[in-house]
Amino acid sequence: MQKLAAIEGQLKATQQKAERLDDPTVGLTALHGELVQSRLKIVEKIEGGVTGLREENREIRRRQDRMISDLNETRGELRQLLDLADVLQSAAPPRTPGESTPTPSGETEQPTGPETGYGLTDSVEARPPAAADTAHQGETMENTEHQPQPEDGAQEHPALKKAIEAAYQGTAEPAGHSPAAAPQASAGADDPRIAHGVLLLRAAGVASVELIAHRDTWEWLAALAAGHSHFRTPPSVEDIKDGREGRVQTVLSGRSLIALLIELWNTRSTAAPLQSEWALATMTYNRIAAELTDPAGQGQTIRIVLDDGYPPETGD
Repeated sequence: MQKLAAIEGQLKATQQKAERLDDPTVGLTALHGELVQSRLKIVEKIEGGVTGLREENREIRRRQDRMISDLNETRGELRQLLDLADVLQSAAPPRTPGESTPTPSGETEQPTGPETGYGLTDSVEARPPAAADTAHQGETMENTEHQPQPEDGAQEHPALKKAIEAAYQGTAEPAGHSPAAAPQASAGADDPRIAHGVLLLRAAGVASVELIAHRDTWEWLAALAAGHSHFRTPPSVEDIKDGREGRVQTVLSGRSLIALLIELWNTRSTAAPLQSEWALATMTYNRIAAELTDPAGQGQTIRIVLDDGYPPETGD
């Protein structure tokens, strides 16, 4: 009887445990609910952390773009200062062999020989020290700091401008041209500068263009054109979410497009062939020229795609 009583007690204890497992407040159901709640909290925290990391990554990219733009603006200003120094040095009157050079301390530097004199065509090494013209350069820089610098080709013969305008308007030769400009106008068809000028005029008539490229290519283009006074960094550069990483989309104004074309033209002309700078500049310049060759003029935004794998437009 004692054994039976002990067995009966064990059965009751087991039955109570089974009833507790079936209890929705403390049993398996409650445990399952706690696990679900814990999982939701963990997923929520992970998603919040990933979102924060994405925002930080985008902010870092924006800062990087601004830093690149600032660095290129600084480089452009340094170029202008160097050009200004060269202009001031070349515009200075030539010295006689016996003339002494003033120094910042007020003393005079005696010439060592006839080779110390310099003219308008002397090399940079034969020019006087830059410290001697510091005050004069400072005055000139203050007067011209906020004035727009003339672009390359501003001193070209007016016949080139007339030839470009005539080619843009579709005429063979500008009316009222001077006889001196006849040889240049007749050779205008073979002059790549005229084709480049026509392309700039077409870009000037465009309100905005849509540019699609890889982020690395866009950063190179932005850094290249940032030194130009007419280039403006677009307000936004958006990632294209189509399953392919790294591609971005932005919008450039006609003014910024002109600056980009000028810098691409200069880079293509000065870069060594079979190098990355030359390849990027040539391909981008030709791609933009192909899109601006015959604009529709019906209000559609011109799209420039630097991706040969991009699907063709459907026309919708």
